[in-house]
Amino acid sequence: MSSSPLTHFDAQGQAHMVDVSAKGETHRIARATGTIRMQGATLALIRAGTAKKGDVIGVARIAAIQAAKRTADLIPLCHPLPITRVAVEFELDEAASSVRCTAQVETLGRTGVEMEALTAVQVGLLTIYDMCKAADRGMVMDGIRVLEKHGGKSGDWVAPA
Repeated sequence: MSSSPLTHFDAQGQAHMVDVSAKGETHRIARATGTIRMQGATLALIRAGTAKKGDVIGVARIAAIQAAKRTADLIPLCHPLPITRVAVEFELDEAASSVRCTAQVETLGRTGVEMEALTAVQVGLLTIYDMCKAADRGMVMDGIRVLEKHGGKSGDWVAPA
């Protein structure tokens, strides 16, 4: 085996899907977050529910949940996981003229759900962009990151404040 900390490469440097068959099943949780910044008028459309395409936050929530479930179809070396829970929250911030998306994904499995949480956040934010782009093409997504993960051999991890 290679001494590299990058587990998706074998001793010859070839990409491969990590074998998790020897790992025990544990309750695994990951939380991720990200923000989309926009014009104040765009945020007002979202808040009022008067965006041309409808309920922006409601559709973005469903998109984020669906994305978490489809992560293995999008990221080539991710394992398909039996997700047991996806919770997605959106927080509108008038002062920053932004929407923050936070997703928590859970499974009882042999590998973590960080990628599923990150995918949920990104697709939730992309959906907001898609639904509001006619009003504001200059929206910016940033700050997408894992906040915390729990379970598994490596234990708990929480992002520094």
